[in-house]
Amino acid sequence: MRKSTIKISVLYTVLIILTGCSGVPEYTGPPADLVIKNAKIVTIDSENPRAESIAFKGEEIIGVTSDRAIELYISEDTEVIDAGGRLVIPGLNDAHAHFFGHSLMNLDFRYISDIKEIQKMVAEAVENAKPGELIQGRGWDHENFPDKKWPTKEILDEVAPDNPVVLSRADGHSVWVNSYVLRQSGVTKDTESPPGGSFNTDPNTGEPTGIFKEAASRLLNTRGTVTLTAEEREERENRAMQLILDHARKLGVTSVSQLNRNEKRFKKFHDEGNLPVRITFNASLPRTEEGLQKLVELREEYPQSDNWIRFGYLKGFIDGTLGSGTALMFEPFEDDPSTAGLPQMPYEELERRIIAADALGFQIGIHAIGTKANNWILNAYERAQEINGKRDSRHRSEHAQILIMSDIPRFAELGVVASMQPTHCITDKRFAEKRIGLKRCEGAYAWQKLLDAGVHIAFGTDFSVEPLDPLEGLYGAVTRKDRQGEPGNGWFPDQKLSMEKAIELYTLGSAYAEFMEDRKGMLKTGYLADVVIFNEDLLSISHDKIMEAKVDYTIVGGKVVFKR
Repeated sequence: MRKSTIKISVLYTVLIILTGCSGVPEYTGPPADLVIKNAKIVTIDSENPRAESIAFKGEEIIGVTSDRAIELYISEDTEVIDAGGRLVIPGLNDAHAHFFGHSLMNLDFRYISDIKEIQKMVAEAVENAKPGELIQGRGWDHENFPDKKWPTKEILDEVAPDNPVVLSRADGHSVWVNSYVLRQSGVTKDTESPPGGSFNTDPNTGEPTGIFKEAASRLLNTRGTVTLTAEEREERENRAMQLILDHARKLGVTSVSQLNRNEKRFKKFHDEGNLPVRITFNASLPRTEEGLQKLVELREEYPQSDNWIRFGYLKGFIDGTLGSGTALMFEPFEDDPSTAGLPQMPYEELERRIIAADALGFQIGIHAIGTKANNWILNAYERAQEINGKRDSRHRSEHAQILIMSDIPRFAELGVVASMQPTHCITDKRFAEKRIGLKRCEGAYAWQKLLDAGVHIAFGTDFSVEPLDPLEGLYGAVTRKDRQGEPGNGWFPDQKLSMEKAIELYTLGSAYAEFMEDRKGMLKTGYLADVVIFNEDLLSISHDKIMEAKVDYTIVGGKVVFKR
């Protein structure tokens, strides 16, 4: 019996050698333009989860195989990258970003806890500006300040009496301005807050303190008295675009869902051969039928069949944020029982707009943070299905941050994608329980609960609200800890993900959300040749090392667009 087994084993080995490595038929097609070999390839393809080598021809993958079999793809003209055992994954796909470089040009207050440091940075900007020139910045968070209080205009007035100063909070849903802006805007204690917005007032004088939330920011005139020429504006826009594109390629970001259009500038860079990132751009959800018809024409101009610049979904807002205390909740906030959030429109208006857009075949994504906000958009999506018929619409909840338990299975039942940003979890958890209490936090950033219910999740960053670096999101998804690596097992640790699952949601999950899972998000023959090589194995290194890892190569469309 033992000799017979040995003979069968030898025969099987010979057959493998004759038919190609691992039983795969020998490759007989044209040689590859580019090959990566000697790698740990995590493909996100369930039919072929691991490989050692990958071959590209033009913009597509032509082979995902072993080091032995890859030799058949190589000619003297093939560029070969020896990965040296490094990790290779699909290109990272940010499902939700405000993909502009202007925030990289403005003052950045992210993670600053000393308000004097913010004041100093504004003072330095004023020194380099002309009187009347606008000073802009973003990223401050009053929850980082020792007293956790909202800042006031007087802090800015001390260093900027003759310049308009507009500083966006980290979430982008509140702004902090100085008295210069209030004067030129004509906003006083007699000014009424608009629907969907509010501004802080001094309890003694009733005058605005300089903090404007949500729609109230529309009351502000922030232009300043110094204007740029058309040529200066064009140069500034091109510089901003180049900054964000360079930033993305260094981080392994190969695709982005851009929330704020700018399609013509993306096309300009693509036509010049300078676009290293695939763009799906989204437009605002219109109020009128006329607005919808214009977007029908835009959708035809940038069809979803295109792999580089394509029309995506229609974006709307129904609430604010947890940080600004404007997320729409079923119950009042624990730390401010006077409010349960700020709806950005009545439910009836939300439903009307969604039904009209759905009837024309548009995909829709609504910004929804709070429990009531998410419940409302699910109700509206359900009503659209009842009226227009059910289809593969893949409507989205942009953020899906805090959910009631009964709404979680509804995402799957209605085919709604949860477009989520894991860095929001590790940022907002600092104050989430203070805002809404421990019980309601059970439905906060509930990735595993959603996955268990069969819901499709797409990961992104919400840049520039959070950093564009996907490693911060991957760290947040697998740890649910702050960026300093706090002790313990993480916040609601039952919702943590494995690294491979987190990568999947950042690649294939995001591709599914934009109807592109048939051509990107996996490393598979016939798919787009978008790849990232890391210097560390994200699947095995300790969690405290994840954000220290570096991108060694970013490859988009079979071309190396970044090499460290």
